[in-house]
Amino acid sequence: MTTPAALSIVPVDLDLIAESEGRIAVFVSESGQLDQTARRVNRLTRGALERFAESDTFSNMGTGEAKDLAFPTGLAADAVQVVKLDRRPDAQDARRAGIAIGRGAAGKPVLVLGGNIRWANEIALGALLRDYKFTNHKTSDDPHEPGAVTLMVSKPDEVSDAASDVAALASGVFFTRDLVNAPSNVLTTIEFADQLAALSELGMKVEVLEEDQLEKLGMRTLLAVGMGSESPSKVVVMEWSGGGDEAPLALIGKGVVFDTGGISLKPAGGMEDMTMDMGGAGTVAGVMKAIAMRKAKANVVGLVGLVENMPDGRAQRPGDVVTSMKGDTVEVINTDAEGRLVLCDVMWYAQERFSPVGMIDLATLTGAVIIGLGHENAGVFANDDAFCADFLAASEQEGEGAWRLPLGPGYDKQLKSRVADMKNVGGRPAGSITAAQFLQRFVQEDVPWIHLDIAGVASLKSEGPHAPAGATGWGVLALNRMIADGYEV
Repeated sequence: MTTPAALSIVPVDLDLIAESEGRIAVFVSESGQLDQTARRVNRLTRGALERFAESDTFSNMGTGEAKDLAFPTGLAADAVQVVKLDRRPDAQDARRAGIAIGRGAAGKPVLVLGGNIRWANEIALGALLRDYKFTNHKTSDDPHEPGAVTLMVSKPDEVSDAASDVAALASGVFFTRDLVNAPSNVLTTIEFADQLAALSELGMKVEVLEEDQLEKLGMRTLLAVGMGSESPSKVVVMEWSGGGDEAPLALIGKGVVFDTGGISLKPAGGMEDMTMDMGGAGTVAGVMKAIAMRKAKANVVGLVGLVENMPDGRAQRPGDVVTSMKGDTVEVINTDAEGRLVLCDVMWYAQERFSPVGMIDLATLTGAVIIGLGHENAGVFANDDAFCADFLAASEQEGEGAWRLPLGPGYDKQLKSRVADMKNVGGRPAGSITAAQFLQRFVQEDVPWIHLDIAGVASLKSEGPHAPAGATGWGVLALNRMIADGYEV
């Protein structure tokens, strides 16, 4: 797995600046003001930093943006990265500056001259999150070795306390990215379950339910999705019990390791991207790893349904009727609307077994949400306004775009079936809403519930806010924030 850069926090030592190798990041305020560490850099470089701060290039830089002074005179470092940031930034600007530092680091060691800057922990998190590259299957490129971020600050003890969770969060996000980036012949349902089982080393209880157990439980909609695959379907249950006797928060993830569409076969163009159709399960895995690493004082259970949707003589067909664990029957109109069939059984099982205080499911569920929201926001659907507001506040604080969309009984008409209790699709109009409306039927009375359709944000063709092109790890930070703010004792 990809390992984040090592983070260390040290006191200000002006003599260390000249001899530090790799890269040096220095902050200059919008007015061009230099703190004591920046003044030392300026003196060592014979005024180069001050001249740059007076240039048009610096004036045209935005807050949190950075430029390199390559091979600076008077320093052992390869480059001085000048970051435009005031000493009292807000948290998002601080993280944006950290992202610029991580982008420039590209695996090289970097000394960050923080001094007494505010939100140093956010700078560190941004730097770790952005210094990521998925090279597991590259043979010609140099492997991306984890670098080192050294944060030099005036009050290292205070910053160390604030930054204590940074490494755990970065590791959780990287876990999600690695899972989502992995090709499907490598990340099979078996390998996925094995990687989740290894989380037990962090003190988490992990249980893998096999097909015979799922059959006994009545998870026939989930099992129907994987009938055409050689890879066995599984449900993995991860329990983190750090909060005493309280009922847990339940996170549910769709884990379709590859989605051909089944008998309702997808077009060939772009089908290679369906390696990321387990993005919901990947996010749940990353959150569970992060809260375990930081020893969160909360009770959280993560459940993921792992299947592969393939065409085969045994595969389910359009027109089949399958029975869910709840007992409702579903007419399968389109076998490419398989994610909701996986989620509905796992959601019902989570409620029956754990009686959660709330439930959040995540899935790369519909292309319709991309048409509606693009790649800036995940679609958010909820049956409880306060529960939803808590999540939206966390997502805004972490800079992970999310937008609430409606639910309503009027959409149920599109799901009516002549031969079963419901159809698995409702046609093209409001496709992401009818998918959420389908799932809502499997939410028990008085259970607060959120459905997150992350099809547009789980993996991007170009660089995202925190990550290079590819898997983003979207949702790990927001859900961790929601847990920290609302569920820790």
